[in-house]
Amino acid sequence: MSQPAFQIQTLLEKLSNPDSDFRFMSLNDLHSHLQGNSNVLQGDPGLSGRVVDGVIKALDDPNGEVQNLAVKCLGPLVLKVKDTQIAPILDRLAQLAISSPDPSIPSTALRTVISSLPRPGLPAVQAPVAGSQHNTIPSNQVAASSANAILRSLIPKLLVMLSPDVNQRTNIDSVDVLIEVLRCFGGILGGAEVEQFQVQVMGILKNDRSTSVVKKRAVTALSLLCVYSPDILLSSFISHLIESFRVEGSSPQRLRLYVSVTGALARAIPDRFGPHLQLLAPFILALVNGKDVDEQEFGDEPDMEGDELKEAALVALEAFQSQCPGEMRRFTDEVLAAGIRFLKYDPNYADGNGEGDEDMGDADAEDEEEAFDGDDFEEDGNFSDDDDISWKVRRCAAKLLSTVVRTRAGDLLEDGTFYREVAPILVDRFSEREENVRLEVLATATVLVRKTDENYVPLVAVSTPITSSKKRRRERSDASIQEVLPDRGSSPLQLTGPKSSLASLVPRLSKSLSKLLKGKATSLSTKQASITLLLAIVDVLHGGLDEVLPLFIDPIIDATKGSGGYLSGTTQAAGAPPFGGATSGTAASATGSSLRIEVLKLVGKICAEHDRKVVEPHLKRLVPAVVAAVKERFYKISSQALSTCVEIIKLLTERPNGAEHIDELYDAILEKIVSSEVDLEVRERAIYGMGVLLSRTSSTTNSLSPGKRQAGLDVLLERLRNETTRITAARAIDLVAKNAKTQNDLSAAWVSDVVTELGAQLRKANRSLRGASLDGLKSMVNNDVGRKLLSPEARNELVGVLIPLLTLNDLHLLGPALAIMRLLVDTREVAVTKPMVEAVCSLVKTHQGSGSTLENVVALVNSIGVVDPNGRTSLMNGLLKDVGVLGETAVVAKVIGNLLVSGGGKEGGLSVGVGDFVTEINTAGDDHRKCLALMVLGEAGLKMGPSFPIGPEIFLSQFQAQSEDVPIAAAVALGLAGAGSVEKYLPVIMKRLHEDKVKEQYLLLHSLKEIIQHSDTSSVDIKPYAKEMWSALFSIAKNDDSKAVGAECVGRLTIIDPYNFLPELQKHLNSPDSSVRGMVISAIRYTFTDTLASYDELLRPIVVDFLSVMVEDKEFENRRLALTALNSAAHNKPHLIMPHLDKLLPLVYRESIIRPELVREVQMGPFKHKVDDGLEVRKSAYETLYALLETSFSGINPIDFYSRVIAGLEDEHDIRVLCNLMLTKLTVLARDETIARVDDISDRFRTTLSFKPKDNAVKQELEKHAELVRSTLRASIAVNRECGAALVGDTPAGRGKKWLAYWEWVRGVFGGEVRGLEMEESGGMSGSGGSAQETY
Repeated sequence: MSQPAFQIQTLLEKLSNPDSDFRFMSLNDLHSHLQGNSNVLQGDPGLSGRVVDGVIKALDDPNGEVQNLAVKCLGPLVLKVKDTQIAPILDRLAQLAISSPDPSIPSTALRTVISSLPRPGLPAVQAPVAGSQHNTIPSNQVAASSANAILRSLIPKLLVMLSPDVNQRTNIDSVDVLIEVLRCFGGILGGAEVEQFQVQVMGILKNDRSTSVVKKRAVTALSLLCVYSPDILLSSFISHLIESFRVEGSSPQRLRLYVSVTGALARAIPDRFGPHLQLLAPFILALVNGKDVDEQEFGDEPDMEGDELKEAALVALEAFQSQCPGEMRRFTDEVLAAGIRFLKYDPNYADGNGEGDEDMGDADAEDEEEAFDGDDFEEDGNFSDDDDISWKVRRCAAKLLSTVVRTRAGDLLEDGTFYREVAPILVDRFSEREENVRLEVLATATVLVRKTDENYVPLVAVSTPITSSKKRRRERSDASIQEVLPDRGSSPLQLTGPKSSLASLVPRLSKSLSKLLKGKATSLSTKQASITLLLAIVDVLHGGLDEVLPLFIDPIIDATKGSGGYLSGTTQAAGAPPFGGATSGTAASATGSSLRIEVLKLVGKICAEHDRKVVEPHLKRLVPAVVAAVKERFYKISSQALSTCVEIIKLLTERPNGAEHIDELYDAILEKIVSSEVDLEVRERAIYGMGVLLSRTSSTTNSLSPGKRQAGLDVLLERLRNETTRITAARAIDLVAKNAKTQNDLSAAWVSDVVTELGAQLRKANRSLRGASLDGLKSMVNNDVGRKLLSPEARNELVGVLIPLLTLNDLHLLGPALAIMRLLVDTREVAVTKPMVEAVCSLVKTHQGSGSTLENVVALVNSIGVVDPNGRTSLMNGLLKDVGVLGETAVVAKVIGNLLVSGGGKEGGLSVGVGDFVTEINTAGDDHRKCLALMVLGEAGLKMGPSFPIGPEIFLSQFQAQSEDVPIAAAVALGLAGAGSVEKYLPVIMKRLHEDKVKEQYLLLHSLKEIIQHSDTSSVDIKPYAKEMWSALFSIAKNDDSKAVGAECVGRLTIIDPYNFLPELQKHLNSPDSSVRGMVISAIRYTFTDTLASYDELLRPIVVDFLSVMVEDKEFENRRLALTALNSAAHNKPHLIMPHLDKLLPLVYRESIIRPELVREVQMGPFKHKVDDGLEVRKSAYETLYALLETSFSGINPIDFYSRVIAGLEDEHDIRVLCNLMLTKLTVLARDETIARVDDISDRFRTTLSFKPKDNAVKQELEKHAELVRSTLRASIAVNRECGAALVGDTPAGRGKKWLAYWEWVRGVFGGEVRGLEMEESGGMSGSGGSAQETY
């Protein structure tokens, strides 16, 4: 006998010891053995049988701890024995559960064994061995044996356990066993078994002897059974439910159970249950139609059974609305009516409707009355509050309304329904006497306010010249880096739609909230929920409290300064949390500290969003209160108070010479910076606050003494030298440097020390620190004051540390480095050195493409050309000799062309001029050199404009070159030169365009494209030529080669003259020629980018018709182009399409479906290969969905959206990767729906990760598979991070068990990859430069 076997035999002998401690310790040691790697029991059937006998016998031990440990041993034991022993173990445990007088222990043992057994495709649930990465992955044989044992041994016994003639106690344990079987092995049950269990469980529900606890568990079991029911059986069961509702005279208890079952089904199988709501929902709505309430009189005995039925009906309606919002749209009016009716339902309280709240403004005594303690209510001796459960009905009604707001915010906000019907009732119910209900009402009001902002589409007047939110692509990236201090009162927002309704409700709402905040007996939870609501209002309306702030200011100030009386009070009882809602849940756990933090946030938001004249009357009391909070020892309060200080400082310094209280704030902030006892987060916020204070008080008088200002600057410099606060100090210095206005604001010594220190940080490895330091240097050099205070030594030293950054290794740092270098060169006090020239040449040689980096390089080169004669000569020689044709032609030509013009050519001392490049074109034998010369001339012509001495003939002559590259380069150069001199070039181009030469027409289209693209920088208007170009484009650009270029030209011409050309586009969209329609569709895509906001008003009435017609085009390729256009609209003009997503999204969903008729088989040699002609359209559809997810998710029904995402997880590689990206976002945006779909997601993820490439797979296939696996693991991490905790424990219909098993499998099989990705994500978060001040 082996050593482990001998040890186990010894432990078995101790199980018979009369001392319970010996029995306990032997089981404990046995449990440790079973969790180990050795598996002696597999090879010794006799020993394993004795172990099984001993452990099962211990289940009847008189000692409870021994029994519990025996149950614990069964989990790993069932994984160690032979698979033939699984069935006998289940049989013995089931028999024990049937025959034992106390079946709870054997039933618990059964559940433990069931949950531990391996399932087909799932890992065994086994505790990891200490110090080992080993995980048991079951073979298919063991999993099949487990499933067979469940079917043959346990299921028949379980049917007996559930039989109605067994005593009531057995029922609850047997139902729990059934639930565990369904959660773990529900998929193996056939329709016959499911039907038998449904009959048994329905018998339990109908059995009057069953307790409410048993019936609740039975409802859960029934919902799980329906998950695995065939469609026919499910339809039959739901038909039975419908018939049960139709039976007259059913007791309220039975009706309540039926209603609970419908709600459970909605949560468990929303997709399959939704179609049945058309018949089921009316029965549930009939239970809350209010007829019985109308017949009830005040003073009647409480109808507890009726109230419980109403509660169940409202809970079911909430499940219907949250899980099946599409199917519930037809019942919207009835659902809202029920929610509103029963939100006011308080039959035992005379003034339950809160209608007296209309007259609240004439006396403070009204504000203080009763404080919701219910004393008067208790005086009625007929019944106690224990008999009154109507508050549960009101709470469920509030939750129902909250769900309707969440799921129907798009249309019901726009038509005013919510603010017309729901909001006034919510405000009335702020006076609710029951704490739980009041918190839910406040949470619902907060949800309504937040949704108002999410679904708000601002209307912009056509005359308002507001630029697009995205910068024009050709705009300099470093332009205007001087911060402009906002004037809050200059342009008040014009509120429309739902926001206007909210603003009109604020006075009434404020009076009700002020009563809550001033009530002496109001709980902390209610106060915090009220503050959260106010915070949402200020955030959404960007103010909104102008007229009502005096109502709140006293309690706000009391809470801010931490008055003991105000921050004392009761909190929500732990055992009765508010019903749902994140907001209410947060308020339910309110403490004095959490309330104070919320109030500080509110104060900061009030100061940030209101004009100074609104807050100024209260500043004398408000500022000392905030300063007191800054001095708090609790770091969270102090940190938030410092954040509030920043907003107060901004408010105080809006007007010159109006910075009262600055000294008081300065002292509090400085104290936190220099103190050695404060938390790092507090110190960082204080540093940033000091930066804001010093920057906002620049050039103001009577605000901050010179001594204090210098002390503040010195402390920032000191913190810059400290390793823990360098990044925050650099950002604070950036603010100070950006806003310094006079030389009194800064000192020369301080500027030199700061520049030296920031320059030294550029050599550090921390990327965030280097970025912050560069920003600070950029602001210092860009500011005239800071630049003048820089010594020559500091300038040269700065150039030395910047040159190593002029590489493509880090584009995030390259842009600011180039901008600083240009600003230094512009001072004419920094010489262009050889290392600088070499760095620029190296950058030009390696850079590819366009963008802000190239614009910064060109700006630096232009400055060198204008300022430094020796420098421009050296740079030109370097570009010609060291770079030349080695770099990308367009990039090198742009740099050389700009230097040629800014340096003045040969007249400016350069070694080359325009004529030299003309000679190069005519004499060069190398096509690359010829292309470069052509592009240089084009760039020079663009910059010189009409003074450019070269005519179009030079470029046109190269159209006939034999090379493929030279004609294209000549065409682009012709367009660039033409953009600089439209009157000289464009007539020639248009004349040649009308000649019937196909190749030349294609080249001339490229020239036109360049002219139109650069029309915004041209001094000559091209509108006189626009109609001629428009006609030429539609007559010429019809073949595949020229259609894409022509479409871009048409789109950009439409932007130039939308009044004339948008109607033309509409006309051509109906053309019978598919190529014309395709060009129009492509052209529309360009109209969504680089346009002014005033253009939106022209596009708004027609954009939906445009897109709808395009997406329904009969040509496949045109539909793909239409989806690309919709994608562009989603990225650039989401506000135009968001109100119409209900019309557009179904079209996109339709194109995302796989069409079998488009999949064909082609013969490739001896092999057959499948080709999917619909793949590209589906890719475009999913790309469009991704764009809508990023910009317009608030207008999307997450259930329908999720269905297409999950379908995409089974599509081709690119679509799967895109769906994984969408899932990572949906876990945050639609967490509830993600939790509802995790099991479906886990099935798709497991299929992806289980796939093995063929042995003969090529490298590209292996790389694509590795990318997909990595993408799937990233999505898995995101889903588990956001939803994993919510899936632990009991969930509706056992939801999430598949996911938890999948995640355990992933951790076992892909543990190294998962840990690497988690570390990568955490490193990315920590390295992103996140700091305290970024929250301001």
